[in-house]
Amino acid sequence: MIRIEDYSSPAGLKLLSRWQSGDDEARREMTAIFDAALAGDFDGNFAEPAPANEIHATASVHMLALALLFDLYGINSEHYYKTDPYRYVRANLTISRLLGMKKLYMTWALYALTCEPLGQVMMYPDRFPPGADPDFPLINKQNWRDLKTPDFSQGVPKAIDDILRVTEELTGMAPLLQISAPYSLAADIYGQEPLLADVVHDPDNVNALLDHLGDTVLGPWMDHHIETFPNGWIELSDASGSPFFIGAENCVNMSIRAIRHMLRDKPYADRVYDNNYRGDYVTQAQKKARGGRRRSAAPEAGNGIDLRALTKAKVSVNPGFIMRLEADKVDVAFYEGQAIEYNIPLTSGIGSVQIDRNSIADLEAAKVEIADAARAYVQSIKRVCETIDLPEDNHVMAPWPSHIYFEDVNGQSQFDLVQLVVDEVQKGGVFDRTSHAPGPIAGLAG
Repeated sequence: MIRIEDYSSPAGLKLLSRWQSGDDEARREMTAIFDAALAGDFDGNFAEPAPANEIHATASVHMLALALLFDLYGINSEHYYKTDPYRYVRANLTISRLLGMKKLYMTWALYALTCEPLGQVMMYPDRFPPGADPDFPLINKQNWRDLKTPDFSQGVPKAIDDILRVTEELTGMAPLLQISAPYSLAADIYGQEPLLADVVHDPDNVNALLDHLGDTVLGPWMDHHIETFPNGWIELSDASGSPFFIGAENCVNMSIRAIRHMLRDKPYADRVYDNNYRGDYVTQAQKKARGGRRRSAAPEAGNGIDLRALTKAKVSVNPGFIMRLEADKVDVAFYEGQAIEYNIPLTSGIGSVQIDRNSIADLEAAKVEIADAARAYVQSIKRVCETIDLPEDNHVMAPWPSHIYFEDVNGQSQFDLVQLVVDEVQKGGVFDRTSHAPGPIAGLAG
């Protein structure tokens, strides 16, 4: 009988490396593991809570699970995300265990799956996650006011409800709905470039559009989620609305403002958070034009918003923890200090590019760099855990990402680098929390 416990770190990561390299024996072994997983043989393991006095790693693994299921069984992207919730959940939880994760976290292709119920033209590659077709934006400046509230009882929303129901059944974690925040949803269905042009030249139109999306689409979807799962949480994602793309001032006055508008009078507002604004370093940059993969027409500099003010704005829509993402480029010590000041936990991200085997020119140098970074993150997180007030379970049953967070693990990740990070997490050991009484999570302000 196969036991998933036998594949805890480093055994699972070594097997993933062998599978990735095309080893036939590893593929057969992986098939046997997933045959057992999909039959429910590991369900008892998934129900075990993570230890409450350790530093933990979590990861977004849905892309890696898709790559494996396509390779092993020929399951394509659309069927993977939309047809069998037990298969989806068990595959993702199994991947987390193979990566050495004790704390579990469930994700999906949230930007695409937020767009699809609205009627956006989609792209579903066989072995990769779906995305909105950028050549066919759903709305424009003339017709966005015609956008109506979708039916959340069918299609993608129902598929997500089913995934959440199974996740709660197998893990005991509260159901966490992950959907786009207003700005990122607008970018996907209006178009990145037209929206950026309006950010600069017609900001009133942008704010009106964002409020319409919150009032007509996202707010009702959140209401449906809480009606379906009264103990549920909601994670909004807003990478497109980050300082990196639209500047710190626009992030605060458009992206974050739109979330706060959407949450006004919501009785569950303290269970909604947005944790993925990125590019904090732009608050320290000089005003200049920047080219890049997604060219921004907006000012890069903070225009009077400093890093502490930006953090305060981010905490207003992410009151449960402080998040440092790889793209922030600001030293983790700043986030450690802010977490202690706000009396909330610290999570630090490992970016997908940091562990992408196709982006690494010198693997040995990358190993040294990522191990050093992970060590610094773990030390900061441990100091925060030993300083702030924490509940008895250290939030291990909270559905959000915890402590060290792999922002994206997929079929092209370099698992030797993942292993180094997991090793540093394990070396972190236990922390002393005997002097801390349970502390409340600050609610949304204003």
